[in-house]
Amino acid sequence: MNFVPRKIFPTLDSLPKSYFLGHHHAGLQKMKAMCSNIDLIVECRDYRVPITSRNPLFEESFAGKEKIIVYTKTDLGVDGLCRGSTPMRSQTTIRNWHYPSQVIFRKLNDGTSIRLLLKLVGEHAAKRDSLMALKMMVVGMPNVGKSKLLNDIRWKSCGKGKAAQTGDQPGVTRKLGSAVKIIDGGELKDTVYMIDTPGVFIPYVPNSESMLKLTLCGCVKDNIISPTILADYLLYCLNRVNPELYSHYHAPTNDVDEFLAGVARKTGLLRKGGETNEEASALWIIKRWRDGHLGRFVLDDVSLANFEQEKSDSLAVLATSVNQAQKLDKKIREQPKVAG
Repeated sequence: MNFVPRKIFPTLDSLPKSYFLGHHHAGLQKMKAMCSNIDLIVECRDYRVPITSRNPLFEESFAGKEKIIVYTKTDLGVDGLCRGSTPMRSQTTIRNWHYPSQVIFRKLNDGTSIRLLLKLVGEHAAKRDSLMALKMMVVGMPNVGKSKLLNDIRWKSCGKGKAAQTGDQPGVTRKLGSAVKIIDGGELKDTVYMIDTPGVFIPYVPNSESMLKLTLCGCVKDNIISPTILADYLLYCLNRVNPELYSHYHAPTNDVDEFLAGVARKTGLLRKGGETNEEASALWIIKRWRDGHLGRFVLDDVSLANFEQEKSDSLAVLATSVNQAQKLDKKIREQPKVAG
């Protein structure tokens, strides 16, 4: 009997609709306050969720500023997409959507993308009518690689070590950093400084699947949504791409309990008596996907129509005030996390 994957993932109304934390709000206010002194915005987005990781707060806060969009973790989406497009077609669509802003696709430890970014920044500095150093700010959702980008630029350009702390979970950077010199042009007008910022989440996530995508990619801490639910969504995505991706652990299945039992047997993540440790198994398999060991694919259906739809939907996001989002976040944190 042929395996038939699920065509839709159930809507989970009980999932959190926000991860907009206090330091996100505080950080955004400080970014807006210093915006008049910033010449260039570099916005990082996770390539695996090019539509979902768009934060309309940045477009509202930095309207009129020249921007370069850097899609990070491109190497984790190179093998295909959930809906059957190709990486090249996806990148062309993304470039067309952002035009006239420049777009850079960055792989992990990719020197080529750093050289391109430095070239674009240098061109921007050269065309300014100013005797002052150029200041740019790197912004983005939590855990999309902003601090790593700054560190890699600094190392490539100046040969200097880390200036910003990095980590696997969101929230490592909780406040604006000091301006870090990334291009020493000799003269002040040819010198470039970069400011690292805390990740800022969307005030309100309109649907549960978007929240699952962002959590699966690591934009939300792992203790906010049950790992079993997240593993179930991962299983749904794997089945839509290719069930053979997890053949080492289990035959094709739509049952997350069976899937995690297979993972537990292969990895030894068992409780006393041989029972499946579901949470440990779920966290283990999620990390395998995040690290690129369980397929490398994009979660969003990338098309100009879907970019337009997300932009339209974001109007509702902006209509949800920051105060409402913070109240919602407080309410969520007072509740136990969703059970699997």
